[in-house]
Amino acid sequence: MAVNSATSFVLSSILTLLIFSGMQMYKPILIKSPITIIFGGYLGSLMFMFIVTAVGNLEATLFGKNFQLKLPEIILSMAISLIAAGMVHRICFTTCLIFSLITIYYMNKLSQKTYVAAVPAAAPVKSRRHK
Repeated sequence: MAVNSATSFVLSSILTLLIFSGMQMYKPILIKSPITIIFGGYLGSLMFMFIVTAVGNLEATLFGKNFQLKLPEIILSMAISLIAAGMVHRICFTTCLIFSLITIYYMNKLSQKTYVAAVPAAAPVKSRRHK
């Protein structure tokens, strides 16, 4: 069941804070092996997704449902998640960047599929003129 923008803002903000604090608390575990370092980058990309969701829902609540995220909000969200991942390990920074780019691609693809109205194709017009 879908929730409204204000509730979604609160939930995604809480999840962002939980992921950030979890990454900081379990930093010694996340840097033990290469797999866990990559997992730390994945957690950073999840944090990016929740930050983008929080910012988008905050703007939808403040400015109306038709307001869309622009590039500065995406870059700011990316910077915050990359800094958080970089605080764990520098390879987490790199994997977070890769996973976040993949995440934003699929978020955009899903958004286009969900919210863009299909425009019917114009029927070809036949002229009565003979050549």
